[in-house]
Amino acid sequence: MLFDLKINKEAIVQAVLEREVLLERRHYIPEQSNLWDKLSLAQKFATSSLTQFGYDLAFIRSSKAGNIAVLLCDSNAATITDDGEIDTSPDITIRP
Repeated sequence: MLFDLKINKEAIVQAVLEREVLLERRHYIPEQSNLWDKLSLAQKFATSSLTQFGYDLAFIRSSKAGNIAVLLCDSNAATITDDGEIDTSPDITIRP
């Protein structure tokens, strides 16, 4: 009985550790330089413009239309298409 209890305790601890790793990975923000390297030239120019207004490059989403850069400023989002088109009122939801 004591052996079974020890195994169950170890399994629970392992499950909690795995869950914490997954949660940390969701909130992990890659280095800005890694994201910057993935932007097109037009996106880099547009991103530079938005950073002057307090926006920060948060992540890049790949879609059928191409890579979309997502920038955040407080609770406001902006997107930039591959060709550098800026949308400061995108129809997207950012998860906390």
